[in-house]
Amino acid sequence: MHLPETTPDQTRIGVSVAIPEPWADELVAARLSFGDECATTVPPHITVVGPTAVDVARLPEVYAHLGAVAAATNPFRLHLRGSGTFRPTSPVVFINVVQGISECESLERAARSGPLAQEKRFNYHPHVTVAHEVPGEALDRAFRQMATFEAAFDVTEFWLYEHGPDAVWRPQRNFALGHSPT
Repeated sequence: MHLPETTPDQTRIGVSVAIPEPWADELVAARLSFGDECATTVPPHITVVGPTAVDVARLPEVYAHLGAVAAATNPFRLHLRGSGTFRPTSPVVFINVVQGISECESLERAARSGPLAQEKRFNYHPHVTVAHEVPGEALDRAFRQMATFEAAFDVTEFWLYEHGPDAVWRPQRNFALGHSPT
């Protein structure tokens, strides 16, 4: 995982759509079975804005920005099905988004503006990672075993996560879609 450096007056955040239960536990167990230790530090999610260093003093501006993005975004249906991979470019196996792609893309564009504007390392592709930087045979197994995975749910919020000094991503604040920020 690419993590930007931070200074003492910064924190590292990310913005994502959390995968709800019962699928979250299933995805954590699968990720662990493939030998991906990130299963214990990165909750199952669809990234909206990847790891970003932010000045702590600017967090209120970030919260206001994300609140406005959420208020302007309607809830939507998300359907996950089957496995995909970024190999050979990147050693990743993921679950495909088959419904809700355009909504995720719109959410990403809106969130990655204002105080969170930044260059992207890759084109945005909504997905749920299930194996990352593990040996090739584990990636192959993940691809085969997750081919039948399926989940569908309504996305009614997204979350701002903070990357702690222990390398764990923790939810800090949620933003309800289609509601005025408070």
